[in-house]
Amino acid sequence: MWVSVLGLILGFTLLVWSADKFLSGAASTARHLGVSEMVIGLTVVSIGTSSPEICVALAAAFEGNPLLAVGNAIGSNIANIGLVLGITALIAPLSFSKQVLQVELPCLLGVTLLALILMFDLELGSFDGILLLGALLLLCLLVYRRSSRHPEVANSIRGELGELPAMGTAKGLLWLAVGLALLVISSELLVWSATEVAQRLGVSDMLIGLTIVAVGTSLPELAATVGAAIKGHTDIAIGNVVGSNILNILAVLSLPGLIAFTHLEAAALWRDCGTMLALTLLLALFAYGINSRTIITRFEGTVLFLAWIGYNALLIEQAI
Repeated sequence: MWVSVLGLILGFTLLVWSADKFLSGAASTARHLGVSEMVIGLTVVSIGTSSPEICVALAAAFEGNPLLAVGNAIGSNIANIGLVLGITALIAPLSFSKQVLQVELPCLLGVTLLALILMFDLELGSFDGILLLGALLLLCLLVYRRSSRHPEVANSIRGELGELPAMGTAKGLLWLAVGLALLVISSELLVWSATEVAQRLGVSDMLIGLTIVAVGTSLPELAATVGAAIKGHTDIAIGNVVGSNILNILAVLSLPGLIAFTHLEAAALWRDCGTMLALTLLLALFAYGINSRTIITRFEGTVLFLAWIGYNALLIEQAI
């Protein structure tokens, strides 16, 4: 058991570190190849920031544990809203940017409903995966077109790229290769360790994905969001989480269906997907509710955090 726990800790540590190096190397390499900043922001940066969840989903699906990948995608979305936004709002009230209110949050509501509709038959197949990836490509195209008409979108993407370290061509290629290799290794280690823990505790891979793996892969989001709030960039915090949740559904959740036909339990739909939908609707209520301010207050952050604690308490109670 201790070997599996140590494997989890090492896997999470390597996963977070290698994802950061992979992102920096990939963005730098793309720059040197003459790729536009807009394309880099919509593809390289988006995929790079979600690379821990994507790599874990790929490793789990290829190793015959697709439910771990599904649990990771759903659990990460629940943790991002309940844990990440909840804790961050307790530190400083978070404001909704115009971009989030007009584009990103409506998109998150739409793709969340799409995921529930596709999983309503308790199956995730190749057709479902293709639809989710198709929605991702369509969304990227819409954001690209919007950026040409709204300079603030392009400026936001340039701001994200400006935070990445500048590298030469050789160094960028080196960190791209090293980061990718370590991403693969750490994902394999993490999936193996999580599967071993699940077997020793007598619980399902889905449960481990919803809890331990989901929280672990959400830790970078928590650190980035809290850091942004402390620096006073509270509008960036919500945008980071909403963007991450969109990618978790379209890019991560699509992989189990594409790689291995996945059968879901009824609880995965009603309890887990239902919680993901409820928290997303609660976030929308805080944004669009009548007489509500376009911020997440400390009280509302407390509500989100307590909802996340209550959901995990329910998981533990049902597993015992």
